[in-house]
Amino acid sequence: MAFRLIPREEKFFDLFEAQAAHNVEAAKLFREMAVSWSRERSRFDRLRDIEHEADITCHEIYDKLNRTFVTPFDREDIRELASELDTVVDLIESVGQRMYLYQIAAAHEDLARLTDILYQCAQTLHKAVCELRDPAKSRRVLDYCIEVNRLENAGDHALGTAIGKLFQGRPDPLEVIKWKEIYETVEQSIDKCEDVAHTLETILVKQA
Repeated sequence: MAFRLIPREEKFFDLFEAQAAHNVEAAKLFREMAVSWSRERSRFDRLRDIEHEADITCHEIYDKLNRTFVTPFDREDIRELASELDTVVDLIESVGQRMYLYQIAAAHEDLARLTDILYQCAQTLHKAVCELRDPAKSRRVLDYCIEVNRLENAGDHALGTAIGKLFQGRPDPLEVIKWKEIYETVEQSIDKCEDVAHTLETILVKQA
């Protein structure tokens, strides 16, 4: 029976789970905003608060990494995972604030579709991160990563459809510029979720 002479620091898993939960909360709020659009400032403020909470959690991971001798997996992978999870929230908050500054009057159906894919990605990653601490559940974590890859492909397709619609008829060039940036930033958030999945896969390979 295998055992450790020096126990690994399990607190990292708690912090990663907190990060993934911030992603879910931000993606859920942004999806709600896309479905029922209004420029009510309180919702944008809440999105900013979630991003700030996620930053704090990320810095806690970095601080603990600097003070911990035995880590649950490679130090560079810990830093990479923390950074990527934090970037997901950063991108969501960024696109929300841009929509407020651009004085978007109404959200498009295509934005709701993209934000739904983003929310599914965040939920799936949260499940994967919550199983990461148990080596016996590595197959389940891998299945979640595969699902995120599938969702990212769906996001690519949804983005192409959304941008194509922007150029139909005789569109207002300024509206095209604004919405193209909004759609692409949401897709960047989905892409970053896939980066998180790839990092999780790397961790699993190293632990095998």
